[in-house]
Amino acid sequence: MKSLFLTVLLAVISIASYASGEETIASPDGMLTVTVSDADGKPTYKVDYQGTAMLLSSPLGITTEKQDLTQGLTLAQTEKERAVANYTLRNIKQSNVNVEATRAVCHFQKEGKQVLDIIFWVSNRDVAFRYVIYPQRDKHSCVIKSEATGFQLPDGTTTFLCPQMKPMTGFAGTAPSYETNYETDAPMGTNGWGGGFTFPCLFKVGQNASNDKENSKQTPLNTHRSARPKGALSKQSGERTLNTNWVLISEAGTDGSYCGCRLLNEHGGLYRIGFPQEGECNGIGSVTPSMPLPATTPWRTITVGPLANIVETTVPFDVTAPKYEASQEYVYGKGSWSWIIGMDPSCNYDEQKRYIDFSAAMGYQSVLVDALWDRQIGYEGIERLARYGKEKGVALFLWYNSNGSWNDAPQSPLGKMNNIVERRKEMKWMRDAGIRGIKVDFFGGDKQQTLQLYEDILADANDYGLLVIFHGCTLPRGWERMYPNYAASEAVLASENLHFSQGMCDAEARNACIHPFIRNTVGSMDFGGSTLNKYYGADNKHGNIRRTSDVFALAIAVLFQSAVQHFALAPNNLTDAPAWAIDFMKQVPTTWDETRFIDGYPGKYVIMARRCGDRWFIVGINAEKKPLQTTLTLPMFAAGTDMRVYSDDSNINGSVRTVRQNKKQQIKVTIPCNGGLVITK
Repeated sequence: MKSLFLTVLLAVISIASYASGEETIASPDGMLTVTVSDADGKPTYKVDYQGTAMLLSSPLGITTEKQDLTQGLTLAQTEKERAVANYTLRNIKQSNVNVEATRAVCHFQKEGKQVLDIIFWVSNRDVAFRYVIYPQRDKHSCVIKSEATGFQLPDGTTTFLCPQMKPMTGFAGTAPSYETNYETDAPMGTNGWGGGFTFPCLFKVGQNASNDKENSKQTPLNTHRSARPKGALSKQSGERTLNTNWVLISEAGTDGSYCGCRLLNEHGGLYRIGFPQEGECNGIGSVTPSMPLPATTPWRTITVGPLANIVETTVPFDVTAPKYEASQEYVYGKGSWSWIIGMDPSCNYDEQKRYIDFSAAMGYQSVLVDALWDRQIGYEGIERLARYGKEKGVALFLWYNSNGSWNDAPQSPLGKMNNIVERRKEMKWMRDAGIRGIKVDFFGGDKQQTLQLYEDILADANDYGLLVIFHGCTLPRGWERMYPNYAASEAVLASENLHFSQGMCDAEARNACIHPFIRNTVGSMDFGGSTLNKYYGADNKHGNIRRTSDVFALAIAVLFQSAVQHFALAPNNLTDAPAWAIDFMKQVPTTWDETRFIDGYPGKYVIMARRCGDRWFIVGINAEKKPLQTTLTLPMFAAGTDMRVYSDDSNINGSVRTVRQNKKQQIKVTIPCNGGLVITK
């Protein structure tokens, strides 16, 4: 992976502003502004977009065990420069990124001494900021007791949030693991289930924030030139342009030097940064991170504007940088796994060999061998499978338990990933056996020690040339750029819940219409979906019933972004699934060069476009009872182009047909409830 982060000083906008008490930082296009103030000695900021308040005056600052940096402060000086994030990254939504921003450093003093800097990054759609804490006298370390960092949303804002689970709940005490359902279009003022909310957090802002389908229609893609390239257009969105604004709040750059944070509702529309809960990791470790001084905290990120800005943002990667060099060129791609359909009994030698044959027949690069392989296949059996897979052009990923003493998850292999000596022995064995990567599951929370474990696993795995997928885990926070062998994280109610719960199958479309707007906007999401079985059972005759269509399964293979995808397909699908569906799943990419939002509303429907090379994929799904009927303008397909259109009838029976692009470059489409749409060439 070639990666470049170039900060170019184009113009010194303001060298210094002394004792002004207030400073405005504007985006390059001037449409997004951040106003920083020290009124009454308390640092605050507010965010406006196109003249509309996105965040009202909100608190800033940090408290350590040695000093209170939330009050008694003076904004002494602000330095600004024009900056550029210019880099290439194969495993995110956009392979080549070039984002201009205004970078500002606000220097705060206390009693005449420099104690705190707040660094801001303001692009045309994003605000990011973080703190730099300076040593005082002979103090060269600190414990961060709390952050005052807050986000004051305007009255009338509605929320799209995922409640944080209580620690040591859920399966075998493995919570919190970012695996709860989102509540959409909810009023402000609640604090989840008492523990706040997991990142990322989405808000619909202000007077247009009512639960009104008309407000879901977005402006044409080509009207937001400052934020995105000219692109596709949904006619129904273009006909009714409403000034609906959204705010997505998250964090980036979190590593072993800090803890993972959550969002707490203090009261009304004020949300604050919260540290982990005491009971996480079985009560082991501190909820407060400790740092050497000077200390730099992770970034707080805020994306604002229409839903296109939210879906297409690259801010988690714009503000981070690689922490180490890749030990090799990592191979991404598609794979299969038996566990999602066959569960634990499928983890045996013969079944995994059958899945290797299946992956080879699909042209896939890997098979994920899930839990209990050490008992039911054994190390020598894995070595034989790896050799067999190599002959077929199929590599193996192996599942591991992160445990540890932080929960009661009994699945093995146990005690390998949490111990550096055992971990490196295991990784050497995997390298020698030709294993491609690992999937590590059942982490214990967001305390600093757990974030250090994530980082240690990634760094060691890179030494041995292994890709890493995390499950039962925290949200990735710019990790695709920070750790070159990082592949993806679950951090969502993923496909396993479709096997476990008919209710989750019934709600599959609704949940799938949420993730492209929230969870998947900030990082790769290892969902493990796109099944073509009718039932979640090995014989495809028993188990929970899939409610969504085959075209829906094809669409989410594109909608859900992750450079490594282990789909929930099964060998029987070669004969019992439609040939056109299998053919599509053979060719669908997992890495993308460009992503464009077309239309949608969280939890209701979504239409997006992704490009791999010179090939575009336009995909949509619908969760509403009423069929979605719209006209799409698709300038990426020239007039006269033959497009392959995968669509469903009213009974969600799918088919594929060839449609020639007309002179207006438009096509009328209908997506029924639980159905899908795919357009490509």
